[in-house]
Amino acid sequence: MDLILVDENDVPIGTMEKMEVHQKALLHRAFSIFVFNKNGQMLLQQRAMNKYHSPGLWTNACCSHPSPIESIEQAAEKRLQEEMGFTIPLTKAFSFTYKAEMENGLTEYEFDHVLVGYYDGQINPDDREVMDFCFSGMDEIRNKIESYPEKYTAWFKIAFPKLEAYLASGH
Repeated sequence: MDLILVDENDVPIGTMEKMEVHQKALLHRAFSIFVFNKNGQMLLQQRAMNKYHSPGLWTNACCSHPSPIESIEQAAEKRLQEEMGFTIPLTKAFSFTYKAEMENGLTEYEFDHVLVGYYDGQINPDDREVMDFCFSGMDEIRNKIESYPEKYTAWFKIAFPKLEAYLASGH
């Protein structure tokens, strides 16, 4: 799969194969989906053990990269269905850029578009992508990240406080 290379303003500057992008630590477009239930709890997934990085770690409902021929919204809806088995309306919350070295020598350097949605229905995760899932309250998640940071993905630990600030601002 080719990823969209971007500049610091998310302006596309080219495409490149996914593994090469992560080996060269190049800035690319990504998205992160955060899903909440009617009780205000966040859906977390534990990444499958066969994932090419961060296997077995807990993270937000879904993350991925849009292909060069799809919008962020199209890619996010499709990927949420593929990974978690449902589709919902998603709202763009904010974007941020982060760089994190992974345990296998790859680097995530992403212009990450954060999308938020709400869901209380059936969850049917793809076991090739997701080992486990649960809903947790924001306070519980924050406390667990502080106590056990090694159990969470690098991007989730960066995005979570930004999401808390976004939600606290009245969105």
